[in-house]
Amino acid sequence: MNEELNELASAYVLGTLSAERRAEVERQLISDIELRRAVDYWEAKLLPLTNLAPPMEPSRQLWPRIQNTLQLGRAGVTAAVTWWNNLTLWRSLSVGGFATAAILAFVVSTQAPPQPRYMVVLVAPQDKNPGWVIQANTNNSLKLIPLGKLEVPADKSLQFWTKAEGWQGPVSLGLVRPGQSLEVLLDKLPPLQANQLFEITLEPYAGSPLNRPTGPVLHIGRAVKVM
Repeated sequence: MNEELNELASAYVLGTLSAERRAEVERQLISDIELRRAVDYWEAKLLPLTNLAPPMEPSRQLWPRIQNTLQLGRAGVTAAVTWWNNLTLWRSLSVGGFATAAILAFVVSTQAPPQPRYMVVLVAPQDKNPGWVIQANTNNSLKLIPLGKLEVPADKSLQFWTKAEGWQGPVSLGLVRPGQSLEVLLDKLPPLQANQLFEITLEPYAGSPLNRPTGPVLHIGRAVKVM
């Protein structure tokens, strides 16, 4: 698959393109078979992430907030509720479905006043296959969730890193066990920000001996603001 086309398709499915660029891609999809195939590939890879959020009953304050924001009438709200509850519809969304469903998962799961939230998909640098997803918010905490089991040599470890713009270097967020989720407190770091870099590297068993990565990058991604 063409590398440039692959990156464009992944950004389109994740919903990180500008409105103008997204409109251009939608027009291109009409006649570009290779781009359609690339988009289909990324949707198949990323759509299962919508199952990571456990089903929850929306709070009573949610629908009035949506109504006030979108200025929907009674009929519009009824239609929105029906649409929301149609799980088959959410799972079968095509173009842009992953990004929309990811935002939905964050909205439904929050019962507190809305705060900026971020999502990061960590992909392998070589083939762009997603290996981990990060759910994060400005409460200085995040959750790293595996999308599969990664084989790691017995004398090696996975180490989790982050770096934001203006930092002198990356900061370790700890060691990661293959196939297991990890919750991390970021209370000693600045608030999360859009485009913040996250990566997982292969390090010696006890972790990097330095205050920076020493092994190869296995998965990497940047934070995208979804709310």
